[in-house]
Amino acid sequence: MKDANCGYCMRGELLDKFGIFICDLKVSSLILFKEQSHPGRCIVAYKDHVSEIVDISEEERRLFFEDVAHAAKAIHAAFHPDKLNYGAYGDTGCHLHMHLCPKYKDGFEWGGTFEMNPGKTFLTDVEYQEMIDRIKANL
Repeated sequence: MKDANCGYCMRGELLDKFGIFICDLKVSSLILFKEQSHPGRCIVAYKDHVSEIVDISEEERRLFFEDVAHAAKAIHAAFHPDKLNYGAYGDTGCHLHMHLCPKYKDGFEWGGTFEMNPGKTFLTDVEYQEMIDRIKANL
């Protein structure tokens, strides 16, 4: 099931507003979050347009969390954060996804909850591609 108004479902211009598709995982898409105040921040978005973790089967849930763990390992290997924070929000978007937000001691927002979109750090196309290449090399 797809939603024509959802960036995770439709990709293209809708996704381009906030993210860059990296690759497909078992049951999810891995997306680089364009706002990079937390270097390496990504999103794992479930393949179908469902709102809640309880809307998918036990097997799909297991595979979704395997995708999250696989992406987390790649982010740890590529960026060496001191801690990876996980956030599953979406009051208005209603597409099952999880933010993987690397945190660094004495860095931006260390010791607190990460802001959904601080709007402070955007990169060049070349810098985004370098980040994607680092993540892919560790998947």
